[in-house]
Amino acid sequence: MRARSTSVSDYCVRSVVTAERDTPVAQCARMMHDEHVGCVVVVESRDGRRVPVGMLTDRDIAIEVVAFGIDPSALTAGDVMTGSLATIRAHDDLLAALAVMREHGVRRLPVVDSHGALHGIVSADNLVEMLAGELDGLVSVIEAEQTRERVTRASRPAG
Repeated sequence: MRARSTSVSDYCVRSVVTAERDTPVAQCARMMHDEHVGCVVVVESRDGRRVPVGMLTDRDIAIEVVAFGIDPSALTAGDVMTGSLATIRAHDDLLAALAVMREHGVRRLPVVDSHGALHGIVSADNLVEMLAGELDGLVSVIEAEQTRERVTRASRPAG
């Protein structure tokens, strides 16, 4: 069995829900609901590229808007988004993504190409799924070794 790639690009979700800074928070919440996601990446256009500039999560809306009884239609994504955005490059490996998540205390990272344009998004869920698959492969190796050992020992005369 050959090792699979661990490039962020191979595991990220390419279909990213995005908004602009002036998108009302209520509209962002509806997009999250409709698309079954927990965040929108706030982007702005630079030289024809969609460049991530912030992230708005369902938690941001709950903690910063709903908890204070603020009308979500009165605020924009730019008002509430996390602006100090951590990103990861598409060609980086998944362990680098994990390190960035840990360093910044986030569960999701916009993935950018070499020009800084939005390429996708990778989440802690994506990493868990990949690691679970690798652990399953390791279990298969252990089981195969145990089976081989039982067969080998059963064919030897006691002695």
